[in-house]
This record gives sequence, C-alpha cells and structure tokens, in this order.
Amino acid sequence: MSNELEQQFQNQQIMSGNMQGGSVMQMSTASREMEEVKGQIFMAKQFPRNVFQAQKRIQDACKRQTLAESALYSYPRGGQNVTGPSIRLAEVLAQNWGNVSFGFKELSQSDGESTVMAYAWDVETNTRQERIFQQPHSRKAHGRVQMLTDPRDIYELIANQSSRRVRACILSIIPGDIVEDAINECNKTLSGNNKTPFKDRMARCLDAFKENFDVTQEQIEQRFAYGVDEFSEKNLLELVKIFNSLKDNMSKPTDWFEKREASESVNQEKSDDPVADEFKKSQETKSDDATKKTARKTTRKATTKSKEGVSDDTKQSTIFDETDQG
Repeated sequence: MSNELEQQFQNQQIMSGNMQGGSVMQMSTASREMEEVKGQIFMAKQFPRNVFQAQKRIQDACKRQTLAESALYSYPRGGQNVTGPSIRLAEVLAQNWGNVSFGFKELSQSDGESTVMAYAWDVETNTRQERIFQQPHSRKAHGRVQMLTDPRDIYELIANQSSRRVRACILSIIPGDIVEDAINECNKTLSGNNKTPFKDRMARCLDAFKENFDVTQEQIEQRFAYGVDEFSEKNLLELVKIFNSLKDNMSKPTDWFEKREASESVNQEKSDDPVADEFKKSQETKSDDATKKTARKTTRKATTKSKEGVSDDTKQSTIFDETDQG
C-alpha cells in the first residue's frame, strides 16, 4: 500500500510540475511532502476514529446557534430550489469526523489564469476526492470583466472559487446519513430552541437583507405573496438559506427577488421617515388653505369695486338726466 501511495504521489507531483527539471531542491521538497503523507497515514492507523464519538461531536456542534444559522444554503435551478449543507457545515463535518485532510492547492499560474486542485482525503480509509479546474484572473462586475493583477485579489478569488469544490469533495467522502443527521440537527436548533421572540428574529433578518444586499421588505413579501406579519418559522428558515446562498456567492439577489422600479425606490425613500412625511403634508395643506383664502379676498375686493363703479355710473347718469330736463 505504501508503494502504491508513493507512486500515486509521484504521478501527482509530475502532473503539477514539481519534479520537472530534476533539481535537488525540487526532489527534496517532494520527498518532504511524501514523508508528511506517510506520517498522516501512520497517525490515522494509530488513532482510528470512533464513529459514535465523531457523530456525537457533530451533533453537539450543530446545536450552536451561530453554526445552525450558516449551515444551510438554497439557490434556484430549473424552476426549483436546491438546498444543502453550506461550506461552513462541510468544514465542521470534516473537522469532527476526524482523520480527514482537505483544502486546495494552486498547481500552476500562467497567462492570466491558475490551475487549482481542491481535494478531501479520508486518510484512515484512503478515500480521496479531487476537483481540478482552471480559474481566470478576472472578475465580472456591473456587466464588465475586470482583470486582476494584485496577488491578494487573485488569492481571494481562487479561495472563493475553491471553497465550493472543497465542500463537494468533503461531502463525497463523509457518509450521507451523517450529513443528513447534521442538517436535521441544525433545523431543530433554528426552529425549536430559540428564546428570542420570532418578531425580533424576523426584524433582524429583514435588516440583514437590506444592509447586505439592498433587498427590501416589499421584495421579500412579493416573493412569498403575503405580508411579513403572516410569516412562520418555515419562512424564516427559508430566508436564512437564501441569505447564506447570497453570502457564499452561490446566487444573486435577482435570482430570488424582482428588481425594484425607480418610482418604487423614490416612494421607499419617502416612506423611510413617516414623521417628516406627515409634517410635509400638513405644510402643504396649510399652503393650500392660505392660497384659497387669498383668492377669496381678491374676489371679494373685485366684486366690491365693481359694485361701487356701477353705483357711481348710476349717480352720474341721474345728474345728467336732471340737467337735460332743466
């Protein structure tokens, strides 16, 4: 078995280019990495996992509120919602299952792209899953492709894209019933063991959508086709899954919610301060009343003057008539 692993390791090193050139430093690095692999296998055989204790550790971890809130994700595909364990939950599963090595490695970098390998390896059973992919050093933002040159930006991009592959690898080597039990335990933590009132949790959820993704309460209500006052624990749990999906870049807000129109945005800004709106209405009402009063006064004066003019004309015509008679 050791010879097979060594041969497999050397083949991987040749594919990744670590043994090209045959330099002493490269051979030394490959030898050191091989010894580390042998050490991991030896320790796994010396201290095999206790399945019952590992499952108990996973259940205890899923009872933590902070983990339960970020344990599940959801995203739309083909007219249906796909749900499953998030990256955070997969990491907790691997850590508590024991004797699991996981992560990602950048195999090469050239011509503005990187070749990356994501992996998860159960050292005890020698079960290994890998995902090798090409990642261009570019990011799409506001409909335009932006090339990345800063090493930090490139690393963060690779780490973000690799995390999804690492999660898939971890879930491939951990038994499915263990994953299902973890998901059920997280759902219990979210729905049954909450001392905070539902209304307060719902308000925090709405604030988080607004602050992080500019999604309003009206958009959320439009998706569910009824008001927030009628929401239940099931609705809140679904919103938490959507939030985790957006946070992990598994989906975009437009995948879940309809875009706001410009007029709706203006109306929303006006309704943010109801006291100011009420004051403005009262001022407009007073202004209208003052305008109406001014118009009435002007009309009365004009009517009075016209009556006085008619009276003077009548007097003058009477005098002229008397003069003519004389």
